[in-house]
Amino acid sequence: MKTLPQIIKWLNASPSPFHVVENLKEELLRLGFSELKEKKAFVLEKGGKYFVTRNHSSLIAVALPKEDETAPFKVVAAHTDSPTFKLKPNPVIKKGNTLQINVEPYGGMIMSTWLDRPLGIAGRVFVKKKGKPEEKLVQIDKNLLQIPNVCIHFNRDVNDGYKWNPAVDLIPLFGQEKDDFDFLSYLQKECKIDGEILSHDLFLVNRDKAEKVGLHEEFLSSPKLDDLGCLYSVLLGYGDSVNEKAINVFAAFDNEEVGSLTKQGADSTFLKDVLHRINLALGGNEETFSQRVAGGFLLSADNAHANHPNHPELSDATTHVEMNRGIVLKYNANQKYTSDAESAAYLKSLASSAKVEIQEFTNRSDLKGGSTLGNLSNAQVSFSSCDIGLPQLAMHSANELCGVKDFEAMRKLIAAFYND
Repeated sequence: MKTLPQIIKWLNASPSPFHVVENLKEELLRLGFSELKEKKAFVLEKGGKYFVTRNHSSLIAVALPKEDETAPFKVVAAHTDSPTFKLKPNPVIKKGNTLQINVEPYGGMIMSTWLDRPLGIAGRVFVKKKGKPEEKLVQIDKNLLQIPNVCIHFNRDVNDGYKWNPAVDLIPLFGQEKDDFDFLSYLQKECKIDGEILSHDLFLVNRDKAEKVGLHEEFLSSPKLDDLGCLYSVLLGYGDSVNEKAINVFAAFDNEEVGSLTKQGADSTFLKDVLHRINLALGGNEETFSQRVAGGFLLSADNAHANHPNHPELSDATTHVEMNRGIVLKYNANQKYTSDAESAAYLKSLASSAKVEIQEFTNRSDLKGGSTLGNLSNAQVSFSSCDIGLPQLAMHSANELCGVKDFEAMRKLIAAFYND
């Protein structure tokens, strides 16, 4: 399987975290994994491959060795969500004969990049079926909405630093309608839904597709590269691996962009719950669980900042991160990133053996960095850990930019980690 074409295919089929998890499930089933349910007992076989989901937006997969004893956990974690706008429960705003859709920001996006571009809607709805709620994934895959800018004649200061108000400036235009308009009836008809819609988790979708750009097509421009570029590269590396001496774990968490505090986030008990149940199903106890964790390792895979050619002054004096130059190893003295001397030494040694180039990143000391997965998941299960990522520009824009070679580098590094 070629890396970049598959990454592009998955990016273009990922309008919401729920669709992302469907993509992950489909690939894992193709690789011979079986689905477990949290509400049922975990019945496992040595050498078996399994996955379990939570909220249909987070997923954890495990590949078991044939010989167990106290095989350690080897974990790579990434996230399924990206900054966007979420529809409110009763979203229609009517002004005259104009319809708008009421939304609120999800995560810390660059707001201006969402204006003046065609947008769709995707997510999930719950439908009443035989008196019970039933989940259904939905996508309105067409140019449905747009957030129109105020013309420069009415906003002369727009190029001098304008502060966007999400309750005023960022409400998308939906259409014109003379009669009363019912959004749920529209959604029901448009998505061919049989049954009463009880509730929904719906998001705006940037309609741009993942495409190669640049003089030599050396870059990939796409929505959601943070963190789906990492997530899908890790998935491919996971599929390339076989390890008879470790329990290989692939974790995809939702809600990283809003703090990971949900039941399916990295700061929840999801990872701990699954690892405990795996250990017990293999005949282990609290002592063997502690041994598996102590002998294990976690890679937190979330994208990193490349040096910006227009603003080199924003990068630290000794940080030189470039796209198409390999994987970024991230450090922070205040432990926003979990890499330390010991874990970094292991990763560098591993990367050298795999012939993958490593770049090192720290923020400028007067600029606050973003949060990620490693330190949050370690609050629940404490592994030796590193934070890594693909180098990118325009993080949290509606469209982001990565180097095309780095996806293959991530895939190779992850396969080497799981095979080590």
